[in-house]
Amino acid sequence: MAQSDFLYPENPKRRQEVNRLHQQLLDCLSDSFHATNKLVGVLNVHLGCTLASIEMNRGGTIKENCDLIIQAIVGIQKELQKVDAALKEKLEPTLYRKLQDIKERETEKIAIVQKVISVILGEATSAASAVAVKLVGSNVTTGIISKLVTVLAQIGASLLGSIGVAVLGLGIDMIFRAILGAVEKTQLQAAIKSYEKHLVEFKSASEKYHRAIAEVTDTVKRQMK
Repeated sequence: MAQSDFLYPENPKRRQEVNRLHQQLLDCLSDSFHATNKLVGVLNVHLGCTLASIEMNRGGTIKENCDLIIQAIVGIQKELQKVDAALKEKLEPTLYRKLQDIKERETEKIAIVQKVISVILGEATSAASAVAVKLVGSNVTTGIISKLVTVLAQIGASLLGSIGVAVLGLGIDMIFRAILGAVEKTQLQAAIKSYEKHLVEFKSASEKYHRAIAEVTDTVKRQMK
């Protein structure tokens, strides 16, 4: 038992809570790596991209892993911007505006993209058109993905950023040494508040991100039937 536990008998419970929250954060990070790789696979197959998959660095810090996801997402956004620019160039202005109109039916948008997607990619399937419609100029790229990047950057810049991903295996006291160097009531409470704050934002952003990617993959499957 740490010396501070005699002064603050609730500290062991607080350690357990930080341990639990840390694991939740790791689970969210792991899920985001998986979802990003799923999207990378779809883009590589259907839009002719050459994006690299990413792997969680178990020996790195929270910040380093957040940065890995951010870098991958930025790469995805750049590829989608290229497709968007090509569609804008090839389509009539009125047709391009329809792609940006959330009131337009998805089937109509896919039909519009199909007219020019083969010119852009050289050879393309209906699934490629569906992917382009789902991702280019939609709230997936302008809102959902951007929100996740913002939250990841905030986590990396917080006191959690310097904590190692594999710190749980080294013993829970390592987490607190990584944060402030001593285990006291106020420091444990600060750690818990930081985890809770960022987890709420991260869970919300990542759930929307995962749902958006699931919608893309489901649409692709329907187009390939």
